[in-house]
Formats: sequence, C-alpha cells, structure tokens
Amino acid sequence: MMLDLGPFSDEKFDPKKWINSACKSRHPQDSLDKHMVDLEMKLQMVSEEIAASLEEQSSAALLRVPRATRDVLRLQDDAVSLRNSVAGILDKLKKAEGSSAESIAALAKVDTVKQRMEAAYETLQDAAGLTQLSATVEDVFASGDLPRAAETLANMRHCLSAVGEVAEFANIRKQLEVLEDRLDTMVQPRLTDALSNRKVDVAQDLRGILIRIGRFKSLELQYTKVHLKPIKQLWDDFDSKKRVSKLANEKSEVERLSSNNEQSSSLAVSFSSWLPTFYDELLLYLEQEWKWCMFAFPEDYKTLVPKLLVETMAAVGSSFVSRINFATGEVVPETKAFAKGILDILSGDMQKGSKIQTKHLEALIDLHNMSVIFARNIQHLFSESDMGVLMDTLKAVYYPYESFKQRYGHMERAILSSEIAGVDLRGAVTRGVGAQGIELSETVRRMEESIPQVILLLEAAVERCINFTGGSEAEELILALDDTMLQYISTLQDTLKSLRAVCGVDNKDIGLDRKEGAQNSRKTDLISNEEEWSIVQGALQILTVADCLTSRSSVFEASLRATLARLSTTLSLSVFGSSLDNNQLHVANDDGNGEPPLGGRAALDVAA
Repeated sequence: MMLDLGPFSDEKFDPKKWINSACKSRHPQDSLDKHMVDLEMKLQMVSEEIAASLEEQSSAALLRVPRATRDVLRLQDDAVSLRNSVAGILDKLKKAEGSSAESIAALAKVDTVKQRMEAAYETLQDAAGLTQLSATVEDVFASGDLPRAAETLANMRHCLSAVGEVAEFANIRKQLEVLEDRLDTMVQPRLTDALSNRKVDVAQDLRGILIRIGRFKSLELQYTKVHLKPIKQLWDDFDSKKRVSKLANEKSEVERLSSNNEQSSSLAVSFSSWLPTFYDELLLYLEQEWKWCMFAFPEDYKTLVPKLLVETMAAVGSSFVSRINFATGEVVPETKAFAKGILDILSGDMQKGSKIQTKHLEALIDLHNMSVIFARNIQHLFSESDMGVLMDTLKAVYYPYESFKQRYGHMERAILSSEIAGVDLRGAVTRGVGAQGIELSETVRRMEESIPQVILLLEAAVERCINFTGGSEAEELILALDDTMLQYISTLQDTLKSLRAVCGVDNKDIGLDRKEGAQNSRKTDLISNEEEWSIVQGALQILTVADCLTSRSSVFEASLRATLARLSTTLSLSVFGSSLDNNQLHVANDDGNGEPPLGGRAALDVAA
C-alpha cells in the first residue's frame, strides 16, 4: 500500500487528524496495533527514501555550481564585447550620415542648377521656336490647313507663356491675337455649314480647332446663332397667322355686308390656343438637337442645348411679355376693344374706371400653366445637365412672367376690392311705418350670407397665388387678404351704423324743440310691439353674425398658416428669379411652432 503524500504538503496539516483518518481506513479484520505498526514502518521507509533523494540531489547541485559560474562569466564577457562592437558600428553610422548629408546637399544644389539650366534651355528653344513660328505662320494660313494653323497658334501661345512678358515679343503677342481672330473667322462659315447640314465629323474637327485656340465661346455663339433663326421663325409664325386671320375676317365682314347677312364668324387666332403648339414644336426641336449634340459634341451637349433655349427666351422675351399682356386683355370685351391688357391697366394706360377683373388673372394663370408643363418637359430633357445650368434654363422659361409676378399684389388687391364692393348687404325694402324690423332682418340675413361668400373669395385668391407664383408672392397675398378683410369689416360697420339710424337708436330727444319732440313721440307710438320684438331679434342675429365671422375667419387663417408652412419647404419650380431671391418665406417662429409670423399689416385682423 502506497502512502498519499499530498496531505503532508498542506499548510494546515494536522497529524492527529491524519492518523485518525488512516486508522479508519484499515481493514475490519486487522487489529489496531498491527495497523499502527505497519503505518509507522511505511512512514519510516518513505522518510528514508526522501532523505536519500535529497542528499543525492544536493550533491549533484553542488557539482553544477562551478560550471554555471564559468558559463555566467563567459556570457558577461560576450555581452561586453557585443556592446563594444555595436558602439563602434554606431560611430561609423554617425560619421557616414554626416558625410552623406553633405553629399546629398551638394547633389541637391547641382540638381537645382541643372533644372534651371534646362528651363533656360527650354525657354531659349521656345523663344527661337516662337520667332520661327511667327515667321512661318502666314505660310500655314496660306495653305488653308486649319488644324495645322490651330496647332501653330497653340504652340505660339505656349511659347509666349513660357517666355513671359518680354518686350521683344510684344508684337508677336498682338500678332497672335489677330491670327486667332482670323482663324476664328475662317472657321465660322464652315462651322455654320456643318451645323446646318448635320456634318458630324466636320463639326467635331472644327470644334477641336476652336478648343485648341481657346475659343469655345465662339462655338456656343455660332451654334446658338445657327439654331436661333428657325426657332425665331416658329415664334414669328403667330404674327403671320394673326395677319392672315385678320385679312380673312375683314374679307368675311365685307362679304357679310354685301350679302346683308347678319351672321359673322370670327377666325381670330388667340395666343392662348397657339402657345401650346409653339411649346410642342420647340420641345421637339430641342429633343432633336439634344440627340444630335450627344453624338456630335459628347463633351458639350449638356451646356450647348440649354444655352440655346436660354438665348431663345432672351430673344423673344419682350415680345413674349407683350403677347401675354394682350392675351389677358382678350378675355374681357372692354380691354379687348382697346387691345390692352393687365399691364396697361396697372400702368394707368386705360380709360378711367377700367379695373382688373378675375378673368384677366385667370387667363394669365392659364398661360402660366402652359409654361409650367413646358418647363417640366425641359427639366426631364435636360436632367443630365448640371443643376446650375438647369436652374438658369428654367429661369429663362419663366422670365416672361416675372413682370406680372412682381405686380401680383396689386392685381390681387384690385380684384378682391372689386369683388368685396360688389357684395350687397342692404335689403331692398320700401321705407315706411313699421318697415324698420323688416329691413333690419333682411340686412342681417344678407350679412350672414355674405360671410361664406367672402371666405370663398379669399380661398380663391390663395389658390390663384399658388397656381401663378408657386407661393413666392405669399407676402403680397397676405397683405392683400389683410386689406380685403379690413374693407369687408369696414363695410359691415357702415351697414350697422345705417341700421342704427333706421331703427331709431341714434335719435335723441334732448335738445329738440317741443314740435320735433311731439313728432318723434307720435312716430314712436306707431311702432307696434311686434315691430319692437323684430328689432330685438335682429340685434340678436347681429351677434350671431359676428360670432360666425370670427369662427370662419379663424378657420381660414389656420388653413392659410398650414398652406404657408407646406410651401416653405416645397416651393414650386415655377419660383425663379427675383421672386425667389427677395421674397423668401420664413414660416417658423422663434419658438419653433412651425407657424408663419403674420405680424404687422400682414396679420389677418378680423376684429370689428
């Protein structure tokens, strides 16, 4: 039986516990004395074995100490030798570094001198080449080889830039500018022919020539000039049709008079019916040019075709404004008879009493909607162009309407003022004894019916503003609505004042003579109790009208605030130009509640 030496290594070893545990593990048939003797013998034998092992290992360790000491001394000597070797290497590296830095600095100076000498050599070559090119450039032009001439001029430009501002070459610099203009002039007829006849290869070669001499602007101008003419013919087609229509109408009128026929048919061509056709033809033309330029000028088509449209709108801009003005006047017989429009009414170039009507503004909005559709098609067509180019193009499309948008506030204010003035608040009741209550009741009824009518007028104005300006003139709209509400409330107040006189509320007995007092007394006696009750009911109805006006105005104002908040983040694409720059809508208050500030004159003041 082997002894387990594990418990003896435990720091908390207890001999008594170990002996008791060993006794408990004996065989039941063995006596305790015998077991104790065996256990003692085993412990003694194990102890002797351990002592012998310790003695043997101690002797071996003593024999290894001298050898280990010699090894340590040898390693120490090797470390000292290695340290000395490394120190020597470091010294050599420091010396080499110092000499290398001096060598590198010297080489850098030599390289700088070399570069300067090469630059001077190249400059001398450029100067010599510039002189040679200047002497032979006329022969190149005489040969008619335009690409070679462009290459020669480009080399001259390069040589001049290398030489710098040298007085000796001032004449050559002037000569170069003259020659570039000369080459540009020689290219223009060929470029015109290539663009007109769709010669792709020739157009590309001529473009390369212009690019080589830095005259891309000439390509833009010539491209616009070539294609602006047929587009201008499309625009002038309206005047031609109008003249033909006028002659046909005059002829028809003569035939009608000669045949005593009272029926007449008008063949007049209206601008509103012709404009969509023009837009369709223009869009088709631009689509064809976009496809052709995409193949002929793959690097420039994204700017060339939009530039053409911008120049087109600039060329027809004043005529476009004039036609829009006349078209708005044709919808109203009064302005049609004088061949006038909205701008003429606003400028006072009409007979006194002429006012802007809703039909005028609706006709203007219809024309604007046609332009909106065209602008969306253009936006889709030019979607590959840069945002700046696209924005400039859309601004040009909407440019003819800018003069009208700038006067939108005056137009809307005039329309609303006229419509409010047309609201009838007084009942047509014959004056007589006992008619006060009837007139009061009828007037109050009309006042109550006028409230939804006025709200509808205001809502229609908001819709017109969004449709025409896209929300850019919201500030002018709010001012117009404010003035309109004040005008309406003032009308209500005047009506109430007149009702006070009708009902005898303002009659005073104090200060009247006896005769007048007696007459008033007799008139008062004639008013029956039923009439007095009718007047009281009318007064109560007036309070109801006031409450209705307040509630309907509050609902309209809340709706207007929501509309302005929505427009603040999603302004229509029709908002361009000065309207967008000068009338930005800030619809968030300082407290961040998302409602537009409507202070000052812009507030919808509905207090009576």
